[in-house]
Amino acid sequence: MVVIKKTVEENASEHADDALIDLFTSALWLADGLSKNTLMAYSRDVLLLSKCLREAGLSLLNAEQSDIEAYLASVFREGVIKKSTSSNRKIASFRRFYAWAQESNLIERDPCVQLLLGKMAARLPKSLSEAQIETLLHAPDDSLLGLRNRAMLELMYASGLRVTELVGMRMLDVSLTDGVLRITGKGNKTRLVPFGQEANEHLKSYLNQARASLLKGKTCDEVFVTARGSAMSRQMFWHVVKDCALKVGIPTSLISPHTLRHAFATHLLNHGADLRVVQLLLGHVDIGTTQIYTHVAQERLKLLHAEHHPRG
Repeated sequence: MVVIKKTVEENASEHADDALIDLFTSALWLADGLSKNTLMAYSRDVLLLSKCLREAGLSLLNAEQSDIEAYLASVFREGVIKKSTSSNRKIASFRRFYAWAQESNLIERDPCVQLLLGKMAARLPKSLSEAQIETLLHAPDDSLLGLRNRAMLELMYASGLRVTELVGMRMLDVSLTDGVLRITGKGNKTRLVPFGQEANEHLKSYLNQARASLLKGKTCDEVFVTARGSAMSRQMFWHVVKDCALKVGIPTSLISPHTLRHAFATHLLNHGADLRVVQLLLGHVDIGTTQIYTHVAQERLKLLHAEHHPRG
């Protein structure tokens, strides 16, 4: 703690907050092993607060609750945040930062202790019907990129991976013989995820017929590669999903980067899977996160009952 305080004092300049935020994100990474994207989100939220405070002649370490509330009110008025989800995410970032600052003896009192979160409506994940998923999976053609895209879609639906887990998966993480993936997810936690025979066959086709041709002699640890011989990105896969959806007439309003993951969980529950099993497969630490899928499954069951029961 003394080292942190000394580092902050040595950087006591106009941009002292920047050094402070770097220390904060480094501490988060060391303590929780958070992903790069999560760390960037925390850093971005606190940096924007710092910029606003600096314009008022303040810094992160001498801000009061009223200063933070004034910042949130200003970004809401300017339309930067329009929903309670955005506001609550910022508050969560500020709480995390100031809790760390207090633990590091940089401040005596946490100005975020009494900040109130906005009320949020329950957000149900977007999901597709089984017929829509079947149509989506058949959208790619038989080209090299089509074989890759089909394998990615099949694998994500068969295993419920996050997009970052799918594009970051390495060759050594795949066992075609056992039909199992070794996935390192959020918090650097590793889990084993099975995938079915259908996905296995399409993955084999991609690996045997397309991957080497796409690499053009280059080397890459990741399973899924681009036409330039580099690893796929989340954004590129998102474009793949949208393009496939448009090709088969699925409305883009029903599509999200995690559409196939949501469908995986919902369809498992629709077919009687245990919630705890789905939790393990998805890599959720808290079963409360998984329970949102039960609402989707229940709505589906209501529709089926209404459609097929003689007194529905």
